[in-house]
Amino acid sequence: MNRALRRLAVSRHARGLPTIVVEVAATRGSAPREPGTRMLVWRAGTAGTIGGGNLEWRAIALARAMLADDALRPDDQSFSLGASLGQCCGGAVTLRHRVLDAASLAAWPDDHVTTIQLYGAGHVGRALAHVLGTLDVRVQWIDEREAEFPPEPSPPTVERVCVEPVEAEVDEAPAGSLFVVATHEHDLDLRIVEAILRRGDFVFLGLIGSATKRRRFEHLLRRRGFDDASLARITCPIGVDGITGKAPAHIAIAVAAQILPLVESIAAAVERPAARDA
Repeated sequence: MNRALRRLAVSRHARGLPTIVVEVAATRGSAPREPGTRMLVWRAGTAGTIGGGNLEWRAIALARAMLADDALRPDDQSFSLGASLGQCCGGAVTLRHRVLDAASLAAWPDDHVTTIQLYGAGHVGRALAHVLGTLDVRVQWIDEREAEFPPEPSPPTVERVCVEPVEAEVDEAPAGSLFVVATHEHDLDLRIVEAILRRGDFVFLGLIGSATKRRRFEHLLRRRGFDDASLARITCPIGVDGITGKAPAHIAIAVAAQILPLVESIAAAVERPAARDA
């Protein structure tokens, strides 16, 4: 639920819809929800829950008061559930109300189960960052040229990383990550691909380029000690079949369509044990 709620928060923030984030900041004793639980409140609706009952009604009322009065910025408030609210739980809860903005989104833990490292901030890289930023994934967008990143902000799920040497970032990705390599230099692509293959614990390695580029890379990588099984894990050219356009947007959509089943498979594998435990 938290993942879906965060996606909704990202969407509302992107559309500029006034919203308040209510967070369980701390608990003492018996409480209906653990610290870090959040709900969203806007003038005509809510999403998520901090436990229901009078506590939630109070939280919603205060959130809507904030929406009606831009100057109202309450401090964290503690509630004794039994004594002051008449709820069955006998503990205490501290609530935090914050306007939904870039800062409150940044403070919201990112529980995405999939990381995509995207290398390259050229035309294709920009289109890919835009499309991948709409998925339920964490995107690390990496380029050594800071000026190549567009002036407009990236989606909240996309982290811009300007670093040199670029290939060193490969080691920073979690195990089971997906990689898309689309830089401005073949030699840089090769160094990144080599670093990813040496790790070996990736789900997807996509390299932009033609079949000719693939053959050239395979030849060079064999000379560096990689066998056929390792080289077979490189996806090049990238993108699903049937999308033949070469425009950056077409390539980005084709690559996203190729990646999405992998992302959904990873998420399903993580969520199935949780469903059995429920």
